[in-house]
Amino acid sequence: MINLKEKTAIYYTLGCKLNFAETSTIGEELKAHGVKTVRKGEIADICVINTCSVTEVADSKCRQAINRLVRNHPGAIVVVTGCYAQLKPEQVSAMEGVDLVLGSNEKGQIVDAIIERMQMMPEERLLAAHEHRTVRTADILNFMPSCSCGDRTRYFLKVQDGCDYYCTYCTIPFARGRSRNGSISLLVSQANEAAKAGAKEIVITGVNIGDFGKTTGESFLDLLKELDKVEGIERYRISSIEPNLLTEEVLQFCAQSRAFMPHFHIPLQSGSDEVLRLMRRKYDTAFFRQKIERVLQLMPDAFIGVDTIVGTRGETEELFADAYNFMASLPVAQYHVFPYSERPGTKALQIPHSVRPQDKKDRCQKILDLSEDITHRFYERYMGATRKVLLEHSKNKFVMHGFTDNYIRVEINLPRDNESLSQIKDNTIVDVCLGDWNADKTALMGEIVQ
Repeated sequence: MINLKEKTAIYYTLGCKLNFAETSTIGEELKAHGVKTVRKGEIADICVINTCSVTEVADSKCRQAINRLVRNHPGAIVVVTGCYAQLKPEQVSAMEGVDLVLGSNEKGQIVDAIIERMQMMPEERLLAAHEHRTVRTADILNFMPSCSCGDRTRYFLKVQDGCDYYCTYCTIPFARGRSRNGSISLLVSQANEAAKAGAKEIVITGVNIGDFGKTTGESFLDLLKELDKVEGIERYRISSIEPNLLTEEVLQFCAQSRAFMPHFHIPLQSGSDEVLRLMRRKYDTAFFRQKIERVLQLMPDAFIGVDTIVGTRGETEELFADAYNFMASLPVAQYHVFPYSERPGTKALQIPHSVRPQDKKDRCQKILDLSEDITHRFYERYMGATRKVLLEHSKNKFVMHGFTDNYIRVEINLPRDNESLSQIKDNTIVDVCLGDWNADKTALMGEIVQ
């Protein structure tokens, strides 16, 4: 048996928070076998690359990352997984230096696959190179549990994977398979372990988390109720949830719960009813507005972030104007905007009228400007208020950052004397009086209330 305690690994992740959580779990599993994370300047024995394929730009970044890691870590075992690996296994496995490509169903087998490769003689490994192991979408059934922190203060708990929605622009159902989830008992157990490790905040992640329960016959609401009982976890955030799955019962529970924060991330994708129809979304703008207004009725201080896509096929200038006007009228706190990218195999390719790249860029900028304005207005509402902030370490030992319960980013200048400095701990929740903007207007300056 090869001694993994002598080996080092490097991990590279592209894409969503879910990918980062999964990579962190893979790293923890290898660490349990004695594998150390490579130090800067060292050549790693193992490279693990977790890929994204949400856009063509994402695909290109994946290829660049693979080539760079192969070049910088000659002789390393290179294993590629994630959405791009699932969708283009032949293309990825053919790349120079790639040993093995594992699809979504095989992601949980990475550690065993690495051990298997490391036990091979050099000539055996050469013969086995460029292998890919994937199954067709319908056969992606495994759920890989993940609750991990990595080098960040907050933990990420994966509760669900896959999606059954098949929106016309999206490849995620093909890359991650059908909706599936872990059991409530498993997920609560993971949250308890995180609490024992010192976690104060957990972000609930997944592909379509409101669809939780299809595998186990349980419900998302029941999951939230059980997580809320976990001692030691003082904050939960719901990473992203479809508006039609953010039910009245879920909202009412979050509003009165012990630990769920007034913070929601709700994808809109377009503010045009016609574009929503072309996307095959499961709601219209009237429904979306009602949902936002209901959140704020129950939680007036809630930070609501919204995803939107511009430049999709069928989005004429007139339809974009409709979308923009609707978005400008919503009482939300932030927009995340993405330019539409053509994805092979999607139904969107059948929609006439494609948008020119420059028009996509211009529309993106218009939404970004809108988002900056509404976020600044949201922050300014709380200048002078006192909110609870989870402190996070900074590169500068005299500066700390953190987020309020309603997701306002805060910057705190710490005292210079060692005695006072030692009393302010990372990963603690404190009352902070919010002041004016910091230098680059990315956070509010805060002062800890003693």
